[in-house]
Amino acid sequence: MSRRPSARTRTRSLRTRLLVFVTATLVVVCVAMGLITTLFQHAYLMGDLDDRVLDTAERALGGASLHQDLPDDLTFLRETGQPAGMLAARLDEDGAVVSAAVVVQDATQNLGTDQRTALAEIPADGAMHTRTLPGLGTYRVTVLVDGDVRVLAGLPMDDVQDMISGLVMIETGVAVAGLATAGCVCTVVIRRQLRPLGRVAATAAEVSRAPLGHGEVTGLTRVPEGDTDPDSEAGQVGAALNHLLDHVASSLAERQRSEERMRRFLADASHELRTPLASIAGYAELMNRGTDRIEPVLAWRRVSAESARMTGLVEDLLLLARLDEGRPLQSREVDLAALVAEAVWRARAAAGGHDWQLELSPDASALVTGDEARLHQVVANLLSNARMHTPAGTKVVASVQSTDQRCVIRVRDNGPGIPLALLPTVFERFTRADPSRSRADAKSGGSGLGLAIAAAITGAHGGRIQVNSTPGRTEFTLELPRAREVGLGERAATGSTASV
Repeated sequence: MSRRPSARTRTRSLRTRLLVFVTATLVVVCVAMGLITTLFQHAYLMGDLDDRVLDTAERALGGASLHQDLPDDLTFLRETGQPAGMLAARLDEDGAVVSAAVVVQDATQNLGTDQRTALAEIPADGAMHTRTLPGLGTYRVTVLVDGDVRVLAGLPMDDVQDMISGLVMIETGVAVAGLATAGCVCTVVIRRQLRPLGRVAATAAEVSRAPLGHGEVTGLTRVPEGDTDPDSEAGQVGAALNHLLDHVASSLAERQRSEERMRRFLADASHELRTPLASIAGYAELMNRGTDRIEPVLAWRRVSAESARMTGLVEDLLLLARLDEGRPLQSREVDLAALVAEAVWRARAAAGGHDWQLELSPDASALVTGDEARLHQVVANLLSNARMHTPAGTKVVASVQSTDQRCVIRVRDNGPGIPLALLPTVFERFTRADPSRSRADAKSGGSGLGLAIAAAITGAHGGRIQVNSTPGRTEFTLELPRAREVGLGERAATGSTASV
């Protein structure tokens, strides 16, 4: 099984690669600069040497022209001012060397046979040629012609070669010293620049070892603030990692909350379904025993009531599941004013102990596009919630208002209000004012799905629902987008407030 490299190993590997790259770049630059400098210096020195060779050849030709009748005369070599190491030769018409000598300090020395052979067959074209003479070294030579006089003259190249060799050695030494210095500086700089990246990698490695797959995840390590400077590449990586960790932490927290809500939902749903099933089973068993302690009609009524309760719960759960899946609802124009008025009339008939009122805006229509039955269910749930959680005599007002973009339904009452701790979760499933599952009054209390269904239906219509509650005033606000095309015309209301 292969081991994954640690953060320190990865950082060291990156540092090594950077050093190798920088060193190779510097070596290439130094070699290129040295080569170019050497070539230019060589060209300059050779050009200067060629000029001196040509000048020497012209003076030698002038001296030889004075003694044209002596084809082997080299007396001009003994003239004052001739440089040491200069060689000269007289050539015949075929280019063969007749006589040749070299200046040695203050005297001349004739060339040997091997040396003369090295000077043979040099064309008389005035161009510069390079020849190596045994015992004398390398020379730069040329041949000039004046009538019948042919003179070969040359100067040694030792000075030029020594200068080029010295230049190469100096450049090599400077390059080595520069590379060593640059390598040390680059090592320090790269090490310092990559140090934050190493800390970022260590943070990522530490987070990777955290148990993110199960349980509550808290306290994920973050990159230090000093390593998140946006002006540096390492800082940008550190800041990006911190943003990623924040997103991961929020996602994990949301997953934890979702799992808790799911566990609570399953527990509540199981209890809500178990209660009517247990009641049905108990009454059915009593009826099968034929006991005289319970009347068959009463038993059947209880069985029917519990069945209806369980059916309603299952239908509510099924509706929520469909809304969660995003299944499309029916779409048609709905008059919210008429819908709310009908819901208030039904609430008045079901609970006459409350003061039910309806408020409608006289100068604007309240048409929306949506599922009329589901929207009616939303308003009915809000009114039912007000009825169940407020005492008799409570004033409940349902109002409808309309703006250019939205239609607003408000249901408010002057009851005791919603507990402050319950407000953040009031639209969650199975949320009840009585947190216990065994409620004293199962008939009057709901299953805790009414407001959750209202919120889900509202969201499916592109709207939103919210609640504000204080002791003595609770108001639910439902906002829905208006219909784009008004097909029913604006309905004129006869009054701004109607008491039902």
